[in-house]
Amino acid sequence: MANVPWAEVCEKFQAALALSRLELHKNPEKEPYKSKYSARALLEEVKALLGPTPEDEDERPEADDGPGADDHTLVLPAEVVEPEGPVGQRALRLAVIEFHLGVNHIDTEELSAGEEHLVKCLRLLRRYRLSHDCISLCIQAQVRGFTMLARPQVICLPWPPKVLGLQTCNNLGILWSEREEIETAQAYLESSEALYNQYMKEVGSPPLDPTECFIPEEEKLTEQERSKRFEKVYTHNLYYLAQVYQHLEMFEKAAHYCHSTLKRQLEHNAYHPIEWAINAATLSQFYINKLCFMEARHCLSAANVIFGQTGKISATEDTPEAEGEVPELYHQRKGEIARCWIKYCLTLMQNAQLSMQDNIGELDLDKQSELRALRKKELDEEESIRKKAVQFGTGELCDAISAVEEKVSYLRPLDFEEARELFLLGQHYVFEAKEFFQIDGYVTDHIEVVQDHSALFKVLAFFETDMERRCKMHKRRIAMLEPLTVDLNPQYYLLVNRQIQFEIAHAYYDMMDLKVAIADRLRDPDSHIVKKINNLNKSALKYYQLFLDSLRDPNKVFPEHIGEDVLRPAMLAKFRVARLYGKIITADPKKELENLATSLEHYKFIVDYCEKHPEAAQEIEAELELSKEMVSLLPTKMERFRTKMALT
Repeated sequence: MANVPWAEVCEKFQAALALSRLELHKNPEKEPYKSKYSARALLEEVKALLGPTPEDEDERPEADDGPGADDHTLVLPAEVVEPEGPVGQRALRLAVIEFHLGVNHIDTEELSAGEEHLVKCLRLLRRYRLSHDCISLCIQAQVRGFTMLARPQVICLPWPPKVLGLQTCNNLGILWSEREEIETAQAYLESSEALYNQYMKEVGSPPLDPTECFIPEEEKLTEQERSKRFEKVYTHNLYYLAQVYQHLEMFEKAAHYCHSTLKRQLEHNAYHPIEWAINAATLSQFYINKLCFMEARHCLSAANVIFGQTGKISATEDTPEAEGEVPELYHQRKGEIARCWIKYCLTLMQNAQLSMQDNIGELDLDKQSELRALRKKELDEEESIRKKAVQFGTGELCDAISAVEEKVSYLRPLDFEEARELFLLGQHYVFEAKEFFQIDGYVTDHIEVVQDHSALFKVLAFFETDMERRCKMHKRRIAMLEPLTVDLNPQYYLLVNRQIQFEIAHAYYDMMDLKVAIADRLRDPDSHIVKKINNLNKSALKYYQLFLDSLRDPNKVFPEHIGEDVLRPAMLAKFRVARLYGKIITADPKKELENLATSLEHYKFIVDYCEKHPEAAQEIEAELELSKEMVSLLPTKMERFRTKMALT
């Protein structure tokens, strides 16, 4: 290097960085990595100019000194050692070059070579990794291996951000996740987290950014800029730890790290509104499943507020293209956030129903009274729960999020009016979701949104005391579900068809029960009511039978062994068909006897099947007991009918 001015070395390095950042689509079509290879050549030149590594001169590593062996890079250093003097500075600069060579090889899909360079980077930094000059590079190198994950499997953060220039313990985490060595990735990412915490505790000052090793002193970054970049590195580390924990099914940890990442992105103003909002909305689903509705509401409210910033903040190196250039993505994410709101409203209402229903699914007034008494306690505990939860934003942003939250309850609805408020909110988001998820192009998503809409009506009906109005709600469900059976090809959408057929059948079944209850209140039901009941009965039978027929093999034979995934619905369908035949109103004794015989046949099927397959009994305990009872009673009733018919 003595013959080459230092300024020329720095110039080569900066040229290599510029080529590395060149977007692939700007390269020739037949040479997509042309700029990457040019950058690599320059980096190799700089490496040669820097001279041999200290390891080459002193302590050449053993052949097996790699990530699979006991890697001392994962052990926290006992003290801070700065890379002072020519040897230390050369080690640091070579580590920077090895890092960029590692990233370069990973970007060109040469993973083994990329790993070798990243490991070399960490070896060079081993003594100095807690120092002011090396900590940032070390953490980024450990994380970089994880950020190249080809197909992230995370729920909390399913759409990773575009990250430019991440550097080495982080890099190895990504690389090893790509090879499904998730535990290795976990070790490197957790090591990075521990390094950050130790550095902040023992040193605290904003560290040197790796790029500063090859720029003149007068162009060094300010303390503020260094701090911003270092905190961004740590935020990325938390981001990928969330993905690792999700992959390992450590969901509590994954949610915690996801929440922390989102909070830090807001604090450091390093986020893209669309991406941040969808991640926050997705995180809400974790809290919904945990029945933590206050936290879920906070995530969704924050998602709405941040999503509203789309197009209002300037793009950064971490953000995708300007929003105006991706209208389809904008509308898709808007629809996805709407679907998260639908799940919030639906689950909160369903949870209230489960808490207040009796053993036949009707409103239990005693349970309702008990929950009313608990309401004051829930309100008293609200502030303490809020203090424990991680809150997003400060100042005006916090106020904006709170304004959205205040319009939505997080408490279980206890009566129709409270349930109706949640229903209307959920229905608003149904319409919003359907704007993007239309049947033409998004069949499955559209159907799921319609099914959620139907479920909202179903749970709202639980809170309604007027039977006629309940009937109308079920009628609305049928009106939105029946057209789907016409549009769907059962050959390609068999499972979805089954779900819809079963749900329509159940809606007709509920309507029939309600009409029967209304008729029972009348002294002498007229023929119109009787006809209505029978028509509802017939429609319910039709759809239950369609569902059951879908289980038959190509030869139209019903299976001797029903699959676990459809066992309970199949048994319920059989039970309800049996009950429906017993509910048909007819003045013809012969027809009534035929209906009773068909009813008995279905009850017997349930009893016989559960005797042959004991595991099925656990799925339908209550229905099995009633079936056994009817198998015992119906023959006697039918015999009385035959005797009566013989005498007339």
